[in-house]
Amino acid sequence: MYTIRFNFEEKGLEPIMLTHIEPGQSLLEIVLGHDIELHHNCGGVCSCTTCNLYVEKGMNHIEEISRREKDFLARVVHFRFNSRLGCQSLLLDGEGEIEITLPDQSLIPDE
Repeated sequence: MYTIRFNFEEKGLEPIMLTHIEPGQSLLEIVLGHDIELHHNCGGVCSCTTCNLYVEKGMNHIEEISRREKDFLARVVHFRFNSRLGCQSLLLDGEGEIEITLPDQSLIPDE
């Protein structure tokens, strides 16, 4: 089980702490299941870049980045060294703490 803290770059949004999160889910599935907004124009099939997020802590608990995801991350408008696509960030079996920052969703252009 995981504990995940979601921070937000968007002004006025307070961090959200989720506990007892089961492995085997993507970060996109987790945020959507907890009514946290994260754009996902392609529906989570790794064909856009709108579900970009930043893994601040716990990258070792997330499935390794694929070549396809790397190709898409190269197109991310607000890319950082810790950028991942939420749809491709699958939680590995195990437990631990993860900290994620979600970009300001009002600044993300529609694709």
